[in-house]
Amino acid sequence: MQTVIDAHNVSKVYNADTIPVYAVNNVHLHLQKGEFTALVGPSGSGKTTLLNLIGGLDKPDSGNIIINGVDITTLSANELINFRLKNIGFVFQSFNLIPVLTAKENAEFILQLQKVHRKERIKRIEALFKQIGLSDKLNERPAKLSGGQQQRVAVARALASRPQFVLADEPTANLDSRSASNLLDIMARLNKEEGITFLFSTHDQRVIDRARRVITLVDGQISNDTAAVPVTHEAPVSTEKS
Repeated sequence: MQTVIDAHNVSKVYNADTIPVYAVNNVHLHLQKGEFTALVGPSGSGKTTLLNLIGGLDKPDSGNIIINGVDITTLSANELINFRLKNIGFVFQSFNLIPVLTAKENAEFILQLQKVHRKERIKRIEALFKQIGLSDKLNERPAKLSGGQQQRVAVARALASRPQFVLADEPTANLDSRSASNLLDIMARLNKEEGITFLFSTHDQRVIDRARRVITLVDGQISNDTAAVPVTHEAPVSTEKS
């Protein structure tokens, strides 16, 4: 199996000038291509911090994070931006959609930064919106979409660049049961069919039930790392608007 994430002795310290608080404390973590993994733990355990470190949104105070053979802790700010652009898809709890852009424009924004040709952008976005059941919402702005629809647009944006892996921070936290189930169906299918690696930070038992590996963080350290027995969901992806 190909290792896509390899974190060694990673730590992140806050308030270091007074009393050091370790948000992440000497973490070792290895993820293989195609994993579908939930990062769990109580609030303040370091889940989001670790996700941000792995995604290059923040830098560790010590340790190394190697993504697809590249040590991202050694990259300059511009190199890190370019690396994220080409390799990592992000799904945020708050959606982070640009309100003045349509759903289609939000989803293709990363492709524009990548200088993907317009015809190819349209082809990818239309295919993704068909997958997520929002073909009729391409030209709607975020304010006209439900929470579940906005999160699906965020997933399409994360996947449009065809990343090696997707980092999702509490992706179902703001969703009702049906919307959460639909979203997880989509991501599970893409994981299975396209081999995209997913790492979730979550409190949501619905996500944990789907995970094939569950990593528990307590006080910034991994306290447990086990293969999970996911709940089977045989129902097809619903394209019902939610």
